[in-house]
This record gives sequence, C-alpha cells and structure tokens, in this order.
Amino acid sequence: MSAKISDLMQTPVFTLQRHHTVARARKLMQEHAISAVPIVGPEDELAGIVSKTDLLADLKDATPLSNIMAEHTWSVPQYNDAHVAARVMRKHGVHHVVVTHEKKVVGVISAMDLLQLVENHRFVMKPGAK
Repeated sequence: MSAKISDLMQTPVFTLQRHHTVARARKLMQEHAISAVPIVGPEDELAGIVSKTDLLADLKDATPLSNIMAEHTWSVPQYNDAHVAARVMRKHGVHHVVVTHEKKVVGVISAMDLLQLVENHRFVMKPGAK
C-alpha cells in the first residue's frame, strides 16, 4: 500500500492573502512552527507561496506579501501518492508543495514530511549494481 499525500500533508493549513504583510507572515510562521504559507485568492485558490527563506531579506514589516511571494507554485492533488510530491520537489528544487482539492488549498507537504515517511518505514538502501 502506498502512502497518500492526504495522509502526510500538514493540516490545518494556514493561508494568507496577497495584501497581508511580511509582519503577519512572520508571526504566523513563528506561532505555528511552519516554514511556508500558501497565498490564496478570494475563493481559496492557490495564488503563490511565501517561505521563511523569502522573509530573510531586510524587509519592512508593512511590505505586502504580493511583493515577495513566489507566484509560480507547485501543487499536487491530495489523492495522489506521496511519490508524486517527492518527484515534484526533486525535479523543481523546492521544499514545499501545496496540496489542493478541486483547486482549493487544503494542505502543505514538505520535504521533512517525506523524510519522516522514509524514517517510519525504516527504509533500507538496496546494494548498488556491480
């Protein structure tokens, strides 16, 4: 049986909107010990993402997230297998993938979530070819 994204994703998902500020994003991430926040539109559709890395720059607290968010964001449907999220992360060099259901944001899955899956299954590397 393969692990599903819906089994691994972090919920509840905390989201922000384009007009919210850097200060609000920093506070949300700190309060909930999360490292990325999806940015959503008026109908909870994915519009972008902001990560802790984005907030490292010397930004004024009042800076709107629309100025710093990554608009090109990778997402996966919640019903997919976990390997789909891993493939997207590896292929595109990202550490977070937004999870959607019918175009609405329902969760986030991170590289750390996938590492925990491997750890919990006591993954053993196969010997290399000779």
